[in-house]
Amino acid sequence: EVQLVESGGGLVQPGGSLRLSCAASGFSFSTTGMSWVRQAPGKGLEWVSSINSGGGTTDYANSVKGRFTISRDNAKNTLYLQMNSLKPEDTAVYYCVKGPKKGQGTQVTVSS
Repeated sequence: EVQLVESGGGLVQPGGSLRLSCAASGFSFSTTGMSWVRQAPGKGLEWVSSINSGGGTTDYANSVKGRFTISRDNAKNTLYLQMNSLKPEDTAVYYCVKGPKKGQGTQVTVSS
């Protein structure tokens, strides 16, 4: 069974940083491209970033480009999202995604 467990969210002031983690199990993580998506209050899902299986190719939404960095550790079956220079509009539940499957999410709130 595919399991994706996100962690690392929290409350941070504008300009701050957070690092999200996603522990993956139940599939071959090292051969699977992964993504992060988010859902702000009252809005639909928004794609944030993707990374290929080897970690050498990444892509970002324009809204986070230059501020967020996606990475992975295939030895630990873990996906990461380093978020810097956070803005209030980054407030959302962040999900780790494998195809149609996503985890339970982790809340990120950016507020002073």
